[in-house]
Amino acid sequence: MLTEFLSLLCLGLSLGFEDEKKNETLPKPSLSALSSLVVGYRGNVTLRCQSHFQNVTFVLGKLQDSRYRQEQRSTGHKAEFLLTHLEPKDAGMYFCAYKTMVSQEWSGESEYLQLKVRANRLIFAATFSCLSISVLFLAVFFINRCTQHGSSHGDSTKRTSHSEFPKQEATDLSNLERISVSTERPPQGGSHADLYLRQSLSSAEEPQDLVNVQCDR
Repeated sequence: MLTEFLSLLCLGLSLGFEDEKKNETLPKPSLSALSSLVVGYRGNVTLRCQSHFQNVTFVLGKLQDSRYRQEQRSTGHKAEFLLTHLEPKDAGMYFCAYKTMVSQEWSGESEYLQLKVRANRLIFAATFSCLSISVLFLAVFFINRCTQHGSSHGDSTKRTSHSEFPKQEATDLSNLERISVSTERPPQGGSHADLYLRQSLSSAEEPQDLVNVQCDR
């Protein structure tokens, strides 16, 4: 009887210990890169996730993409994830976690690693060339528009000035004709000097006539 009681007690304690071990929080793993985190276009990089336990399952995730997930079973306490043919869309923040055979619960997430992927130089050069050509085309277009506007304004000014010149010349000619006619036309009745001279001569002749009349008498 006592033996059975002791065996049941040991079984209960062992089960309770297993439940407590399942519910305990696992320590966070560590995530590192075996090479530079700045990768060239279509390059490769290896990320290593390491835990404090062996015989665990590791998972690699991406913060910006909840559907990204890579799992790897390891008999040791670390796992390496090889990322190949990387493109700019693969850049972002990566993390890892793990779970043991006993807990079956994932640990907390590791510290984030930011992966950067450089763009293709050919694509960058082509994009820059297209932008340069577009800007040059717009500049030529606006210069041509401004030049045409200036030439049309100058032509209109010349036309206006040419149309005013004949009018002015006609006015000057008419004025000159009037002046010439007025100078060539003879004075009517003589000037004031001529009239004064005639009156003086007539007044001088009248006394001489009177003297002649008296002598005859």
